[in-house]
Amino acid sequence: MTKTRVLVVDDSVVVRRLLTDILSAEPDIEVSSAATAALALAKLEQVVPDVITLDVELPDMNGLELLEEIRRRVKVPVIMFSSLTQKAAATTLDALARGAADYVAKPAGGTREESSALVRAQLVPKIRALAPRFPASSGTMKAAAPVTKRSSDERVFGSSVGIIAIGCSTGGPNALAELFQAVPADIDVPIVIVQHMPPLFTRLLAERLTSSCPLTFSEGRAGDVLEAGRVYIAPGDYHMRLVREGARVVLALDQGPQENSCRPAVDVLFRSVAELFGDRTLAMVLTGMGQDGLRGVEQIRARGGRIMVQNEASSVVWGMPGFIAKAGLADAVLTIPELAAQLVRYGRKLIPGKEATRNVG
Repeated sequence: MTKTRVLVVDDSVVVRRLLTDILSAEPDIEVSSAATAALALAKLEQVVPDVITLDVELPDMNGLELLEEIRRRVKVPVIMFSSLTQKAAATTLDALARGAADYVAKPAGGTREESSALVRAQLVPKIRALAPRFPASSGTMKAAAPVTKRSSDERVFGSSVGIIAIGCSTGGPNALAELFQAVPADIDVPIVIVQHMPPLFTRLLAERLTSSCPLTFSEGRAGDVLEAGRVYIAPGDYHMRLVREGARVVLALDQGPQENSCRPAVDVLFRSVAELFGDRTLAMVLTGMGQDGLRGVEQIRARGGRIMVQNEASSVVWGMPGFIAKAGLADAVLTIPELAAQLVRYGRKLIPGKEATRNVG
């Protein structure tokens, strides 16, 4: 069996031992480690890693500088290993913008056994999802599958969209930035998003998207009334749903059980969207591992809503959109620029006879 080679880069002896013990226990993973940036760069040729885990701070070079140097030398996915602090979260988002594939949050407290279980549950699936796409032995990315599209002409849609719902995970922050940088501010419907992220990260993501995109983003709060042209991101560790209060549609948050090992979960949001908006829904699923969103999409489609997913070639991991496409549920499988064009096309369509601010009920 060919093993996935993982290089752990962290200046903490405790963290290196934790990750080495976790990964060495997996039969398909081979692990080595480096305590400094200099050692990490030296091991790129010695180990030829398939995946690298990288601490955000190192004694001889910060994580962002090392990330850029790694990416100059090899085409290997890098998973940032980040603390749940504002500084570390901001650095991690910078790292994602500069080409890191994903991140894992360091445990905050708990026993070693609890920390190991938490890191194993987050890290090992990401390594397995990312490694096949970037085989280090070839020195280049695997050739991506060609773009495929499915015509939506087979189904007859209503003339308007009342909500746009988006789900994403691994690779999502960059996909969202690319998507919404191409979307103007005059969108006439509200947009709701689940991006798999922990607390604090989602607020910082909303702030960064607001600073770089025409639309205004916010971390969703319980009781927020949906407004046309605003974008609401589910807060980390909370499911986000839409509920009706009289003539208004508002956000509801809860910390119910995880779904698809996620909280927030795309399925939770999509089910509520399907129930309230039915055939006036446009759902988009972007890059991400796993199949969160599949069941919610089934309900949106059953009620006549539109479903569009990101294509494999442009996805960091074609898990979430891939499951939907392979199930025959996607009306279109598109690149990010094509998805942006569809978002503008449907997001600017008002309900005949109603004002934009009422286009949420």
